[in-house]
Amino acid sequence: MSKKKGLSAEEKRTRMMEIFSETKDVFQLKDLEKIAPKEKGITAMSVKEVLQSLVDDGMVDCERIGTSNYYWAFPSKALHARKHKLEVLESQMKKLRHREIKSLSKVSQKQRAYSSLSKFLKS
Repeated sequence: MSKKKGLSAEEKRTRMMEIFSETKDVFQLKDLEKIAPKEKGITAMSVKEVLQSLVDDGMVDCERIGTSNYYWAFPSKALHARKHKLEVLESQMKKLRHREIKSLSKVSQKQRAYSSLSKFLKS
C-alpha cells in the first residue's frame, strides 16, 4: 500500500521554471498543461495555480494578446533581477556604513569631551 507522495509547492515551482529555462520559449496555459505533467511530473490540475504564483512573484512574465495569455521567463530576466537586488543591497549597506561612521564619530567626540572634562575636574 505505497501511496505516491505529491510534489511540494516549491518543487512544482522549481520544475515549472526548469521548463522555461530549458526551452527559452513562450507558452500558452494549454501548452504548459500538456508539457508539465509529461516532462516534469506536475499534475495538470495544479499547473495554472503554480504558474499564477510564479507570475505573482515576478519570476514569469505574462501578457494578454487578443484573447490569449502568453507566459515566458528568460534566463536574462533572472540575471537582471539579481543584479538589481544586489545594487539595492549594496546601496543599503553603504547607507548603514555611513550611519555607523557618523555614530562612531559622535562617540569619539563624546569620549574626548568626557576625557577633557575629567582632566579639568581632577585639576
